[in-house]
Amino acid sequence: MITAILGVGMMGEALLVGLIWAGIDPARLRAADARPERCDQVRDTHGVWVGTVKEASQGADTVIIAVKPQDVVPLLTTIAPELGQETLVISLAAGVTLATLEANLNPGQAVIRVMPNTPTLIGEGMAVLSPGQAVADEQMERAVGMLSAVGKAQVLPETFMDAVTALSGSGPAYLMYLAEAMIEAGVSLGLDNDTATALVKQTLSGSSRLLAESSVTPTILRERVTSPGGTTAAAIQALENRAVKPAFIAAIDAAARRSQELGKT
Repeated sequence: MITAILGVGMMGEALLVGLIWAGIDPARLRAADARPERCDQVRDTHGVWVGTVKEASQGADTVIIAVKPQDVVPLLTTIAPELGQETLVISLAAGVTLATLEANLNPGQAVIRVMPNTPTLIGEGMAVLSPGQAVADEQMERAVGMLSAVGKAQVLPETFMDAVTALSGSGPAYLMYLAEAMIEAGVSLGLDNDTATALVKQTLSGSSRLLAESSVTPTILRERVTSPGGTTAAAIQALENRAVKPAFIAAIDAAARRSQELGKT
């Protein structure tokens, strides 16, 4: 099995590294990027074959598209003549629909749309996969296996992809936004920036792990920390007074609507 990754920026390289971690022989991996210096870096760092997108796609069993959304259609028209009938094409591009992918490839080409997120970089990603019409069971299992090498993977119909993009795709940014606010609050209370940052990093990391490994809901976990009349209760009340939860819901809704708009264009 030969896998080609077209576009080895942050997400493309993360998946490349994850596949190597999972035991894939680097000799069975190919990479391509529009930046020559990036190609040299990936070749020297990971020991994989690097070439043009056309060369990388020739004879590949799986082709992973990891370029910017606006670059996807030109890329597809370039590589389509190089793809075999059984080649599986996986797109990581936000907002690019299955219909767009299929329309710019060969008739009957197997296509899977994926929404990953940035924790993929440390093997803790969340990826949602939506298969096109021509995807066989073996191809779906192959794709799920690849994405599971860098975190968790779940299969959902494409109709949910805008919601997924807003929730898990953009989700890491919401957590970083919260971290920024917490660090600023710590500094305003007299802590130096390094100390505030260390406290917030470990608190968010530990809390995320507690949530992931717990069998109870986030609401119950929050209530366990919130003693009546205590410090946490005062903080939660201040958040409620400022409608922080409705603001977050509105933000995620805005992200979903923007994803839908991008899909139309």
